[in-house]
Amino acid sequence: MAAKTDNFQSPDYFNVDDLLTEEHKLIRESVRSYVKKEISPIIEDYAQRAEFPTQIIKQLGDLGCFGPTVPEQYGGGGLDYISYGIMMQELERGDSGVRSTASVQGSLVMFPIYQYGNEAQRNKYLPKLASGEWLGCFGLTEPNHGSDPAGMLTNFKDNGDETVTLNGAKMWISNAPFSEIAVVWAKDDAGDIRGIIVERQMKGFSTPTTHNKWSLRASATGELVFDNVIVPKENIFPNVKGLKGPLGCLTKARYGIAWGAIGAAMDCYHIALEYSKERVQFGRPIGGFQLQQKKLAEMVTEITKAQLLNWRLGTLMNEGKVTPAQVSMAKRNACEVATNICRDARQMLGGMGITGEYPIMRHMMNLESVITYEGTHDIHLLITGMDITGLNAFK
Repeated sequence: MAAKTDNFQSPDYFNVDDLLTEEHKLIRESVRSYVKKEISPIIEDYAQRAEFPTQIIKQLGDLGCFGPTVPEQYGGGGLDYISYGIMMQELERGDSGVRSTASVQGSLVMFPIYQYGNEAQRNKYLPKLASGEWLGCFGLTEPNHGSDPAGMLTNFKDNGDETVTLNGAKMWISNAPFSEIAVVWAKDDAGDIRGIIVERQMKGFSTPTTHNKWSLRASATGELVFDNVIVPKENIFPNVKGLKGPLGCLTKARYGIAWGAIGAAMDCYHIALEYSKERVQFGRPIGGFQLQQKKLAEMVTEITKAQLLNWRLGTLMNEGKVTPAQVSMAKRNACEVATNICRDARQMLGGMGITGEYPIMRHMMNLESVITYEGTHDIHLLITGMDITGLNAFK
């Protein structure tokens, strides 16, 4: 099978489609068609060159993949969370970096502006972000504070007028080099963590690109540097204080990752299954050998379990009943499942599995970031551990 021809079909061993609405299926078909037409033909080349395909920003906006759960009056789709999950699954089936672009825009930039901002902020920023006219990024992680964001050093001081002065730095920021705005989390004079919107043209604000990545090579990553940046007080979120602000955003982003990572797993499973039927060794297709069937059977089993977990999670999200710990479990599970499936698929393809003729090695490298960002694998384990025991292993 030539990887250049994208004939992807998703596995559905337990008829999960029966749990979806016709609208869900139409959304999936729309995004899947987009990925086959616009992403699959170009993504290997962009990944090899470590270049971000900037044309996808407007394309994703036109497709409705930016802020699909945000109300239509602000340019969003007004869709439910299963629709959002399906979109992320299909985008990451194409590439984790493409899904990251959409995840950051929707869950980490548009969601906090909608949830924590005021009407003026919503009207100023959300329509431009939804359409893809503007790209945004989210600044929480710092050089010395990753899994422990409460220790952040980035801060702003009240200037005694209508402005504050922002200083500090953030790193590992998706979308940063091409963003028009950044939703930044910083400590105010009282030491409270606040969200503040920083705009590209503000003096002292820069976004150095992160180079030499072996993962998410077709995604734009950078730093956010604030050197005495003067920001209007009207850019501060009025409706949230403390870590619950950024953590609320991360819950939404982690939800999207739970669906997205399974998209990568589905792609690798599909490639391995097709290859196993065509690759002949010892006089017959390798799919006829027990060890290869074991790999494929385990892949589709884990994908099926994750599909059901994600569907239930989406239902809880729609009902407003979900807990952050449930989202953590789903994010961790999806990343582990996808990483293992990619590795097994690569082995099934032998040497061909490491080439750009097939997407498997690119997915594997991408997932090494996905399993770490928005809460590392171990941190999510401890979130589940604390939830079931009531004992805090972080302190």
